[in-house]
Amino acid sequence: MTRVAIVGGGIGGLGAALFLARRGHPVTVFERDDHRPGRDLDRDFFDWHRPGVPQAVQPHGLLAPVRTVLRAEALDVYRAMLRMGARERNELDWFDERPPARPGDEDLVTVETRRIVLEAALHDAVHRDPGIDVRLGEPVERLLVDRRGDIPRVTGVRSGSATHDADLVLDAGGRRSPVPRWLAEAGCRDAVVEHHRAGIAYFCRWYRLRPDGPRNPGRVKAGSVSAFAVGGVFPSDNGIFAASLTVSTADPTRAALRDPAVFERVARTFPAIAAWLELEPEAVSGVLVMGGLHNRWTALADGDGPVVTGLVGVGDSVAYTNPTMGQGVAMALRAAQWVARHAGAASDPASFTGEYHRWTARALRPWFDVQVASDRANAAQLGDPARVSTEPPTAAARERAALAACAFEDPLVMRARAKVRHLLLTAGQAYGTEEVRARLTHWLGEHPDFTPRFDGPTRAEWESATGHARHAVRTLRTS
Repeated sequence: MTRVAIVGGGIGGLGAALFLARRGHPVTVFERDDHRPGRDLDRDFFDWHRPGVPQAVQPHGLLAPVRTVLRAEALDVYRAMLRMGARERNELDWFDERPPARPGDEDLVTVETRRIVLEAALHDAVHRDPGIDVRLGEPVERLLVDRRGDIPRVTGVRSGSATHDADLVLDAGGRRSPVPRWLAEAGCRDAVVEHHRAGIAYFCRWYRLRPDGPRNPGRVKAGSVSAFAVGGVFPSDNGIFAASLTVSTADPTRAALRDPAVFERVARTFPAIAAWLELEPEAVSGVLVMGGLHNRWTALADGDGPVVTGLVGVGDSVAYTNPTMGQGVAMALRAAQWVARHAGAASDPASFTGEYHRWTARALRPWFDVQVASDRANAAQLGDPARVSTEPPTAAARERAALAACAFEDPLVMRARAKVRHLLLTAGQAYGTEEVRARLTHWLGEHPDFTPRFDGPTRAEWESATGHARHAVRTLRTS
């Protein structure tokens, strides 16, 4: 039995608490926010003020590992999500007829829901578990650190005037976790932090489908792309969906997108969004903005090994990624599952901590690196909205675009695409097989003149929709 204290009651912290308690480990969760969600999902989603969790009101598509982990560790939580309106969508459902099944196809599922549905289901399960002491509104103030050994060891936490001893402390404090600062104040070596700015901003608006109308526009792709922006739709729970626009922070028109009328006018220039807005849904939010995006990897170990034992991080406190690929919740729950399955070994803090750092490097770090590389590529495309390249695409760019186009016609390539999207295989592993290469070669043979094309608006159409071009003309006339 391992006594565990968890700093932070977000998805990673609550998931870890539940998985640990169900293996017999007593857990105490300390969370600064005193609100318990679940009684009114819409009010919790739209009105709960959460400045430390700006992504909470942005759209989510929960990837396969979320479903897989919950079905293995907390099936009641997953079933509760479905009862609350979450929906499953298998990637192979795109085709009128499912291809012959292969092992693993059943797991290529996106859970379409707002984040609040998962949070409410986790809160309900955690608060019902007698092995978990949930202390809402009670933040941790510092760590208890024993420095008598070769490597400092965290032995508990202090909240308010009380101290709480623990055999293992989990940092689930999110992207702004104070734990690295507390370790430095306690005289430990610095955590190793790697930081990459993304240079993009998200604008989204939520809509509710008419109760007597269609539930979707039919077989329509979820995203459209222009040379300088991305538009997408996120079907969600209970007839709600989000329209989302992603632009460079250097785009001079981005501020105009805060106006709901401008946002919707621009959104309709993207075919993926226009198809959903043609269903005449009711807008249920203003335009919600998220900027300041970056990718940050925080390791509580350096070249000399762990900087501390008795403490590991889960979720955004370890790997915070720009939400473009939706990796955050999946990686948080995978880490929570690993900790719960190995917590019995925490009686040897040095061994446990070292093995956890090695696991994160193997299992999580590759996906962090994928996000960083993707953001660099996006920055090159979106970074200068005024520049539209007239150069022919490189061979690599043509192949990437061909794979994307081919996937929507060939189930085998779609299966490979889904395994990349759901963090099961890297692009090299999924697309590098002889089978997929042969399908792509065949597809290109049938489309010899294929050239990557954008299906989103031109720059002139974008500026007309934002009113930027008209504003520029007025400025010239009055100067």
